[in-house]
Amino acid sequence: MTDQHPITPPQWQVDAWCKQALAMGADVDTVFLEAVRWGSDQELEACCEWAAQFNYDDYRYQDELQSLRRPNPPSLKKQALGALYAIATGADDTREFHQDIETIKTALESLPD
Repeated sequence: MTDQHPITPPQWQVDAWCKQALAMGADVDTVFLEAVRWGSDQELEACCEWAAQFNYDDYRYQDELQSLRRPNPPSLKKQALGALYAIATGADDTREFHQDIETIKTALESLPD
């Protein structure tokens, strides 16, 4: 592939993801997720570089764009509340139920005695 699109991961990166997934016993979905994250990170960086040409001395817009497009994950408290709501409303299947129980357990264990 000589005319590869810039958002396409290099072959060494794809090989590394596959090797990592096999070593961890991960499924194909994990590899796809890593590829999507990598591609979206490349796009975000390109957008930040484009925005930089208009604001040479002010990186505020780049930082703002980064924080809007890559927000911090929800706190453990918010995750536990969401899990509790899902359990209370019966929105879970068996696998999700066990994950939600683990989330609530982790949140409770993090509380001081």
